[in-house]
Amino acid sequence: MIGRLYHLGAKRSRARATELLERFSLTEAGSRPVGTYSGGMRRRLDLAGALVAAPPVLFLDEPTTGLDPHSRNELWDVIRDLVVQGSTLLLTTQYMEEADQLADDIVVIDRGQQIAHGTADELKKQLGGERMEVCVDADASVADARRILADFTTGEIHVQERRVTVPIVGGARTLTHALRSLDTDGVQVQDVGLRKPTLDDVFLTLTGHVAEREAPHPTPIDPDQRVLQEA
Repeated sequence: MIGRLYHLGAKRSRARATELLERFSLTEAGSRPVGTYSGGMRRRLDLAGALVAAPPVLFLDEPTTGLDPHSRNELWDVIRDLVVQGSTLLLTTQYMEEADQLADDIVVIDRGQQIAHGTADELKKQLGGERMEVCVDADASVADARRILADFTTGEIHVQERRVTVPIVGGARTLTHALRSLDTDGVQVQDVGLRKPTLDDVFLTLTGHVAEREAPHPTPIDPDQRVLQEA
């Protein structure tokens, strides 16, 4: 159908459909109704439909939202292949890891305004150093952990639930000293880790909040149903 809309003709449209079904590993499902497809299969079919006319530039608006990790990785592979073959993709995403994995050039937007621009490595270098993550065993311990870790930080401390993230220098040596201080003050640590900055850290540092996922629109209620519900 899409091929005919692009005036490819019946023969060329069928050939292109067969080619794309094979490319996106949908050949075996090609004769099945789309309603029987999984979420990942539908996303691949959507992308295949967008490629019928072989556009040199493709716009993808949050193509992996709601997909399970396996389906997301499959779609990432498809997107990488398109780039290798010469397509230019403009992709919007709420997943910082996705931007890190796929994008050659990143523009970070917060509330409609551009707040950063560069490659993933360039954006991460703005933060510098490593990140120490400490998860305490109780909400009441968060304030104490933050106070103690303030002696080791080289920047702003971020707290999400019971996880305290602290930019540091000195790596494992600083981590060891921090854990000793927490133990001396009786703060019980449930989990601890040392890692490099991520794009989530970049966004959090630049905006002061995590990237927001758009909430699904509520399903409208039929007036007659509302009356019944109220009754």
